[in-house]
Formats: sequence, C-alpha cells, structure tokens
Amino acid sequence: MAAAMEQLVAHTILQGFDAMYGRFLDVTGGAQERFESQDWPAVQQALKNRISFYDHHVGLVTRQITIMLGHRYANHTFLMAVKNAYEDLLLDYPRFEIAESFFNSVYCRIFDHRHINRDKLFVHSSQEGRIPSYPTALTRLYNTGAGLPTLIERVLDDTPFSLSWENKARDIHTISQHLASDWQAATSPPVIEMIREPFFRNKAAYLIGRIRFNDHASIPLVLPVLTTPAGTLYIDACLCNVDDVSILFGFARSYFMVYAPAPAALVRFLRELIPNKTKAELYTAIGCQKHGKTELYREFLHHLEHSDDKFVLAPGIKGMVMSVFTLPSYDFVFKIIKDKFAPQKDISHAVVREKYRLVKEHDRVGRMADTQEYRQFSFDRHRFSDALLEELLLVAPSALTVTDEHVIIKHLYTERRMIPFNMYIEHANDDDLRHAVDEYGNAIKQLAAANIFPGDMLFKNFGVTRHKRVVFYDYDEISYMTEMHFRHIPPPRYPEDEMAAEPWYSVGVNDVFPEEFRTFLLINPKVRALFNELHSDLFDPAYWQQLQQNIQDGQFEDVFPYGQRHRFVR
Repeated sequence: MAAAMEQLVAHTILQGFDAMYGRFLDVTGGAQERFESQDWPAVQQALKNRISFYDHHVGLVTRQITIMLGHRYANHTFLMAVKNAYEDLLLDYPRFEIAESFFNSVYCRIFDHRHINRDKLFVHSSQEGRIPSYPTALTRLYNTGAGLPTLIERVLDDTPFSLSWENKARDIHTISQHLASDWQAATSPPVIEMIREPFFRNKAAYLIGRIRFNDHASIPLVLPVLTTPAGTLYIDACLCNVDDVSILFGFARSYFMVYAPAPAALVRFLRELIPNKTKAELYTAIGCQKHGKTELYREFLHHLEHSDDKFVLAPGIKGMVMSVFTLPSYDFVFKIIKDKFAPQKDISHAVVREKYRLVKEHDRVGRMADTQEYRQFSFDRHRFSDALLEELLLVAPSALTVTDEHVIIKHLYTERRMIPFNMYIEHANDDDLRHAVDEYGNAIKQLAAANIFPGDMLFKNFGVTRHKRVVFYDYDEISYMTEMHFRHIPPPRYPEDEMAAEPWYSVGVNDVFPEEFRTFLLINPKVRALFNELHSDLFDPAYWQQLQQNIQDGQFEDVFPYGQRHRFVR
C-alpha cells in the first residue's frame, strides 16, 4: 500500500508540473501573434500571467497532496521513497531539471520552508550533465557555400513570421556589409547556425544564433526584428559582440518569451554564445526563473566550497528599510527587511514585499535589478563576521534564528552586486562621470516611460554594472507613474514664506515637485553642471505630465537593449 501511495504522490507532482509548463508554453507560443499585432498591453499582461503560473500550480499540488496524505507525509522513509519514485519518472523526461525544481517547491510549501532536509530535495540534479534532445532540431544550419547575402536571405526567409518585410533587400545588404570583414577574414566558408524559434520581448523579436568558423571559433549573431506602424518587419541591428549580447540577456531586463520544450538544450547553446553568463542567468532570462533560483543556489554552494572569506555588510550608505550584506568574493548581495524602519518610511513589511513582486512582474527596461526570493535560508555561522551578525541581530532579530552552527534567515532577497552610484561618481574620471550622469538620467526617464516612478531617487539607490550601465535597486518607494501628481512649487505668498521651516503650500501623499530634485540630488557642482546640461527636463513638471499622458494614451516608448550606434539607418 505504501509503495502505491509513493508512486501516486510522485505522479501527482509531475502531473502538476506538466499542467504548469503546458500553460507556460501556451502563453509563450502566443508571443508571435502579440508581436505581429503590436498588442503591447497584451505583451505586458502575458509576462505577468506566465510568472504567476508557477506559484499557482505549486499551491494546487500542495493542497492535493495534503488532502491525500493528511499527516502521514512527515515520515522520512516515505518522503525519500517519493523522491526516488519521482527520479524514476524523470529518466527520459525532456524538462527534468525544471521538474526537479518544481518538486523542491512543492516539498518546501508543504513544510512551510521549515525543517527542510537537503537529502529530500534536489539540491543537486539527479541527472547532472544530461541534455535532452529537442522534439525537432534546436538550430538550423546554413552552410551550402553560397555567398553571405544569399545565406542571410535564407535566414530571413526561414523565420516563422506572417508579416512581410518592409525592405528585405535593404536589410540583407546592411547585415552583409556589417559582417563583411569577419566573413572575408575566414580561410574557408563560415557556417551560420540559428536557433529556429525567435525570442520575443517587449516590442521586439530576436533571431539568435552564431557564425562558426573553420578553426572552431565562433561569434554570436543576433538580429533584432521590429515592426513598422504599417505592420511590416525590418532588421534594426546586427549584434556580434559577446558583451553586447550579454547585455541583451542582462539581469535588469524582462524575461524572454521563447518556445522551449527542452530548456536545457537551449541553455547549453546560449552558454556557448555568451560564456560569461551562468546557467542561473540564462534559465532566468528565458522565463524559467524558479529553476534559475535553483541554479543560483547551486552556484552559491559551489562558491562557498571554494572560498573562505566571511560575509560582511555591503559597502555604501545603510538603507532605512533593508539591511544588505555580501561575501566580498561573490557577485551577489543579500537583502533582509529590517524589523523597524526609519520614521520617514511609513510602510509595512507586506508593502515592501509587494513592491518587490511588482518589479518581478513589470517591464524592467534594463533599469531595475531582478531579485530572487528565498525562505528559511541557512548559512554557516562561522562564515559571518562578528560585526555583520551583531548588526543583523540589532536591526532584524525577528528574521534570524542563530544556532551554534547556522544563521537561518526567514525571508531573504538576492540581487546582483553593483557599485553604488554615489560611490562610483566619487572616483570617476571626467569621461566616466559624464557617462554615469547621463546613464542615471536615462535610467529615470526609461523607468518613467515604463510607468515606474522610483520614488527615492537618491544616488545611493542606484548601482553601476560592469558594463557601466546605471540600474535602480531600492524598491520600497516605487509607484506607478499614473498614481503620482507632478506639480510646480507655488510662489511664496510673503517674503517670510521662503524662510519658514515648513512649506507654505499643501503637499498630498502622491505629490511630487520636480524642481526640488536639484536641491536634494545635485550637491556636487560637477554633477549639477552635467545634469543641467544632459537632463534638465527632469526638473520640469510638464515633462513628467507628458509621460503620464503617453502612458494613459497607451503609448509604449522604445527602449533598446543596445546602443544607438548599433542601430541601422533606414
């Protein structure tokens, strides 16, 4: 009887996963239609829907198993047998790695993330290194020895789009000109290899592949496809540099919609294109963010095994809502919500968590760092510096359980580590300072155009990436642009008004006075001069009001994940 129940529970979990991933693929499969019909609101809604499927189905399966078993599932022998039965079901399964993460989620949900034993989870994959085959070929090869323009034409002809090209001959010529130097330097005809399925995100589709040379070297080949107002297609750029393609898959961007019945094979190909990206980053980028979380944890454990430094408070000004710590040798930071906030922060823990959820589901336009959320995260106590442990016990004692061997944090966020913007500009040379100030202004503008008002725009809440992009990472005060009220400061009634400690005018909860940005942001004279030159429109309420009107009118700004210099002239 017990063996039959173990099999039934294992089948129930896998069936729940199949239902979830089926819906995931259905929504993903609709990306082309949304792109071709230019239904940009539907694009944003589909992103939110797809993210919600995972937790919804984990909840369904958890309730189903709890009803089936009552309290009998707490037995160690039974749970190990369920895991073993589940492993057997995954032996020839094309999405085994995502299904293992789903099993982990169900197990943790049943036990409310408490008393978790690693041997009952897929901390490491049961099929490490196995790459399942695609139902059809993942890529298509173009190696007939024909000239470059002919091969590019075949690449465009093989796309699944139903729309016609605005000027295909022009695009073929422009791409060929762009690739000519690499092509002519090859000692024998190169081969183009393209992923069959386009990648969709926001208002663009991306044709992604590589050019393979006879010496086994290769370069990425990414062709962004956009639509004209008339409903035709055109190629906007040609990206062949690893760093440019890495930015395309960056941690501050929304997840791609790409039809991936066997994600491991797709991720392996992408890692060959952009080897500086980890499996965690790439699984997350294609929308399998929950498995990306699993891979990130595996990478974290591997890093701990090969390092001996201690966790310390992250450099920079301490936050009023979050306490942030890091491992100096590690590329991520860990964020924990404080028990009590500074008096000027009139929000609750639930509101903070909701802000982070909003960022996860919203279009981040390359300007908001993605986060992963963990419950009951266990660290080895000996890796914590005394100063850090003392600080965390002071500001967030309710979130910590400290034993002789472990520090267990009830609710934790991880986020890519960046150089705080305020620290970066202190040491930047003139060229880097100008670039950073321009990036900071562009970050605010692009967030606003995407219907996000950062709220607290102090420099300490922004970071600088290794590609020198400025990214926002403090979310406790973000709001939708459409909720804000941008106003001019009324003129003083009397001369004494300007000397008063309190404003002479009423201030509503959502009132914003852009003219004040100069006062609290631009203390450094060099920064003030650059900001006045590059982004003085941000001080004008009319600028913000126009953005609000654009959002209300359904206008979606173009935000390109590559520089203007890459865009083709049409």
